Order: sequence, then C-alpha cells, then structure tokens
Amino acid sequence: MQISEAMHSGVRWISPDTDLRTVAHIMKDEDIGALPVGENDRLIGMVTDRDIALRAFANGHDVSSLTVRDVMTSQIVFCRTSESLEDAIRLMEEKKIRRLPVINEDKRMVGMLSLGDISHSSSRELTGELLKAVSGHHA
Repeated sequence: MQISEAMHSGVRWISPDTDLRTVAHIMKDEDIGALPVGENDRLIGMVTDRDIALRAFANGHDVSSLTVRDVMTSQIVFCRTSESLEDAIRLMEEKKIRRLPVINEDKRMVGMLSLGDISHSSSRELTGELLKAVSGHHA
C-alpha cells in the first residue's frame, strides 16, 4: 500500500510566529497533537503538544511571550506519497515519531500520516511493532 492511500489529507500548517495560546486552541479544537510549521511556502518544522509542555512550561518560560519558533522541532522527518506504508513505518520506528508530514512529487505537503492512519491501513503485527517502537523510552 502506498502512503497516499493511508494518509489523511487537508492538513493545515501554521506560521512560526504564531503564539502558543493560539496553537493550543487549534490543537484542542481540532483534537490534534501536532501541527506542521511553514514559512515562505516551505515546511520548516513541527510543533507538538509535547514541545509546548516541555520546551515552554517545564523550562519556566513566560509562555505568553513565546511563539512556535521558540518551541518547534526544526529537524523535519517526512515521507513521500509515492513511498510504501512499510517504508514509512520503518522510518517512524527508526526516528521514534508518531506523525509524518507527507510530501508529493512537487515537494508540497499534502497530508499527514499518523499512528492512527497506520492502524486503520496496516496489519495488527506492523501496527503493534510500530507502537512498541515509538512508545518505548527514548535513550
């Protein structure tokens, strides 16, 4: 199965200058835990609810003055629509991540691939292996 068949499309992205309160509201309203970050029509990072909790609150920062740029992860791991679902699963296991932005042949973000997407599109065995890999303690 191709990633394009398993991903969910219609993903929005946010500006790195977005304040964290706005991000939290978007995440709550849309019931999501991660948002891609884009600037000048390019994907430049990801911000997760965990990024906000650990890089803002846990570090004692005044969160009212922080933006996405202050807490986002700038190393982008992504997959392509033309790759197989198994390729994406291996990448997610290797990098210990739960969500991947999906890029098309024109280098445009066209969707996201999450653990939930994989659980609906893959075997129990593959889903179980992935869940175990990304849920384990990080070294």
